Amino acid sequence: MTAALARGGVSTKCDASSLTPEAREFVEKYTRLSSDEATRHIVEVRDRAWDIEPYPCLGRFRFLTPGIAGSGLYPQILDRLKQGETLLDLGMCFGQDIRKLVSDGAPSENIYGSDLRPEYLELGYALFMDKDRLKSKLIAADIFDPSSELKQIEGKIDIIYTGSFFHLFDWDDQIRVAKRVVQILRPQKGSIVLGRQTGTMTAGPSTRRGGTQPIWKHDVDSFLRMWKQVGDETSTEWSVEAELHPIEINLVHPIPTGSDEEPRMRLRFSVHRI
Repeated sequence: MTAALARGGVSTKCDASSLTPEAREFVEKYTRLSSDEATRHIVEVRDRAWDIEPYPCLGRFRFLTPGIAGSGLYPQILDRLKQGETLLDLGMCFGQDIRKLVSDGAPSENIYGSDLRPEYLELGYALFMDKDRLKSKLIAADIFDPSSELKQIEGKIDIIYTGSFFHLFDWDDQIRVAKRVVQILRPQKGSIVLGRQTGTMTAGPSTRRGGTQPIWKHDVDSFLRMWKQVGDETSTEWSVEAELHPIEINLVHPIPTGSDEEPRMRLRFSVHRI
């Protein structure tokens, strides 16, 4: 078992032995590759993505775990998509959540995806081998650019999924992202934002692991407070549900932490327009 050093000296680029059976089987089933072929294919595409930006989720193959399926709202989301509603996967990376929805019966034409980097959209097609059959509209766009292609879907989306997205930014930029999300969602009761991200027991400013870019880590109270501010500043009302859960430790390649650090936490949330 080997791992390479990423920025900041954190060992994150793991070999194929770190692939979980569930992740490999997901790609096998979707692409119809054999187990050995799928393993080689996943590592090859991951390495291409790693050369663009060595994110820990890439190095540890965590990008293959569809986060949306872990939501208690997943059955409802599938049903709404089958009835013709629309979903945007914001910060989609390879679009693994889109493929999970499609594999579970959601019409791909009702699903949109967006990421800042167009390379990730293409790598998603490469990984899942579906450019000729996936009907989802994938958009390379900067969420902070009001004139980006996201403008075309403003007010047309019923559900937005943001997996590991808000936590990339500091408090002020998360407010900006949330306001943009409000613009993209249909302006009606029942529109939903849901997702998961890194959380903390005590909210406050931090920096990205292995870097210096400022971010804001939420606990439940601060996440609720953020959406209260967003509602006040957009004249909208939202019902927010959020929970913190400990992140399971990868015993093969655990992420180094100091002895004085709190357990790593994940924040799951859903935000409903009322």
